[in-house]
Amino acid sequence: MSRRHTQPARRSRRVLFALAGAAALSAVAVPALASGAPGEGTATVSAAGTASHPATKPTVLLVHGAWADSSSWSPVIDRLQAQGYPVQALANPLRGLASDAAYVKSRIESIEGPVVLVGHSYGGAVISEAAAQEPNVKALVYVAAFTPDKGETVGALAAKDPGSHATPDALNPVPFDAGNGASGVDVYIKPDKYRDVFAGSLSARKANSLAAVQRPVNAAALEETVTDAAWRDIPSWYLVTRQDHALPPATQRFMAKRAHAHISEVNAPHAVMLTRPSTVAGLIRDAATTTR
Repeated sequence: MSRRHTQPARRSRRVLFALAGAAALSAVAVPALASGAPGEGTATVSAAGTASHPATKPTVLLVHGAWADSSSWSPVIDRLQAQGYPVQALANPLRGLASDAAYVKSRIESIEGPVVLVGHSYGGAVISEAAAQEPNVKALVYVAAFTPDKGETVGALAAKDPGSHATPDALNPVPFDAGNGASGVDVYIKPDKYRDVFAGSLSARKANSLAAVQRPVNAAALEETVTDAAWRDIPSWYLVTRQDHALPPATQRFMAKRAHAHISEVNAPHAVMLTRPSTVAGLIRDAATTTR
């Protein structure tokens, strides 16, 4: 390994052991998994508002977490669009909390009319920063997501409670060169651990596909201090996933209660957007309706 990568490699080991549960930063991807997940639950839900075109419903802006892309929301998007919601699922850069939030904020400001902002896992921390001082964001929806307060880090919350299967031996740190003189460490989840930690009831074949297309998160993002907590000013909803092996349900409940969120729970793994898309879409509709 080159001298330039020695420090990031050491840092990666420190990050993995300090943030034992930090693999819970994921939303999972692959549009091929969008159809018909078995055993879907239901949720309370509906909508309101105006988007960037003559509509009666708000724009739903979806933000994925690590080891994911915007296609991770595909089954949820199908259900929301079928009910007339304008939906945008953006590409979360996963490079740093502040920079990711700035990117999401720019997308919020490009939308005319009310917005329901939704985050999964690490995406929850991003929307908490991005929605601050954005008056068109009418509701925040956290889907098995981090909901940090000012002064906290995602990594510290990830390690708060026991029970995560996202232990250091499940993670694969890979040093990277940004091409501009900067370097860092991308954190992946090992393919053979993916189904247990994230995919839950999805088949081994689907879990393997997800593992193959995963996008990493820059380890430095997990150590960045949160500067805004938009849930203190904007009504929030939270979906707790009881069978989550990535972000412990106890941590989810702690964050949801602290945020005074409208809390729902479901028997589902971390990849709840794929296993219970109707439940997720229902919670989003509920947030949209209640904040009309």
